[in-house]
Amino acid sequence: MAESSKKLKITFCSGAQSVTGANYLLEDLETGRKFLIDCGLVQGEKIAEDTNWQPLPYDPKEIEILFITHVHIDHIGRIPRLINEGFKGKIYSTLPSKDLAYPMLEDTMNILKRDTIHGLDKIYTEENIKKAMNLWQGFLFRETIDLGDGLTATFRNSGHILGSAMIEFQVNGPSTKLPRQSSGQIGAGKKIVFTGDLGNSPSPILPDTEEITDADYLIMESVYGDKNHESKSERKKKLEEVIEDNTKRKGTLMIPTFSLERTQELLFEINDLIENNRVPMVPFFLDSPLAIKLTDIYRKYSDYFNDIARQKIKAGDDIFVFPGLKETMETEQSKMILKMANPKIIIAGSGMSSGGRIIHHEKNYLPDPNNTILLTGYQSVGTLGRLIEEGVKQVRIEGTEVPIRARIVKIEGYSGHKDSDNLLKFVQNTSETIKKVFIVMGEPKSALFLVQKLRDYLAIDAVNPKDGESVEIDV
Repeated sequence: MAESSKKLKITFCSGAQSVTGANYLLEDLETGRKFLIDCGLVQGEKIAEDTNWQPLPYDPKEIEILFITHVHIDHIGRIPRLINEGFKGKIYSTLPSKDLAYPMLEDTMNILKRDTIHGLDKIYTEENIKKAMNLWQGFLFRETIDLGDGLTATFRNSGHILGSAMIEFQVNGPSTKLPRQSSGQIGAGKKIVFTGDLGNSPSPILPDTEEITDADYLIMESVYGDKNHESKSERKKKLEEVIEDNTKRKGTLMIPTFSLERTQELLFEINDLIENNRVPMVPFFLDSPLAIKLTDIYRKYSDYFNDIARQKIKAGDDIFVFPGLKETMETEQSKMILKMANPKIIIAGSGMSSGGRIIHHEKNYLPDPNNTILLTGYQSVGTLGRLIEEGVKQVRIEGTEVPIRARIVKIEGYSGHKDSDNLLKFVQNTSETIKKVFIVMGEPKSALFLVQKLRDYLAIDAVNPKDGESVEIDV
């Protein structure tokens, strides 16, 4: 007897044609049940663009479960808004993501509550964050969550940051390996996977991205859909060279970095370079209260690290600490860095220079040609980091025109995202079962390049949906 089909609907609420603002609605059209996958802030010139406060294409009160792929703010930053507008459902993520979420949301609250124009001081409150955490449940990787009505969900390791996951929705039992439909029409499928952000494996700390081999539909990121990174050995060699060069110049090396994952990776690799006498010992400042808090949470979840990192810890190595490193929690400690003699190295947020303590250092150190700024991640359009990356000669920081004479260095290999060739390989693993791939979370040029690459190399039906677009799937 043939299984009855179920009709699901996916709406790409935001994050379909940009790198930030992940927010997707999954509806069971038979039962009327509604699930969200991520609820992130759209970020650009500001940490939160005005589009974040436009009416949502769904009623938060009707959402049963919000699934979180990982806790970068462009994936969780609008949760306080959901709470404020009546969301009382459940929030599901992996266990590490639940622990990391509170300091991430708290940090965003401290920035956004200053905005009274949009009433963010009423939305980004301690009370709303606590309400969210009370609704939050953590799960293990590969733990099957029975959602009822023939639907299950499973978190698969995406290898992007600690706790990051792909969310696999399965309908009516195991996925059946059926040939792709060449017509491009959406037919009978069994498994839908929202990839979230896919890690740039192998990572210094985390296990590799889990392979998906039996998906019927993918909703997949494309941050680096049109670019490839350096090799891991090349990126470490470049880091070594930048540190050595800064020492010779007797300058200040600024490293704008994301507090979550990028900071921990850099600390791990610098630890290794210093322990093996590959770079000179100079003063290093971890000038980010958020990064310091998150690094402590990383230590708690060392069981989630890869074999190499776990073996180092077992041998007694604190992989995030090395001689010369000073953590500066207090504002006064941060200000004192300016008085410290060169050479010195400052690791501070934010990764795109869109806020945080790094902008104060950039204001002080960018005008000096002996100094260096090292960019280790994606710089979104409209951010200060993107302007610096593009080589402008002058930027405006906190109302002051600042000339850029410092050396600018970019290391692509430290990106936390898979590059173009590895995104292709990821899809190739499930090419025998895949029916359609929806390419999201990338600038249009990057997303469309990946769409064409999947069509050309794998003959797969791939599309780049628009924000607000919906698609129905028979499963």
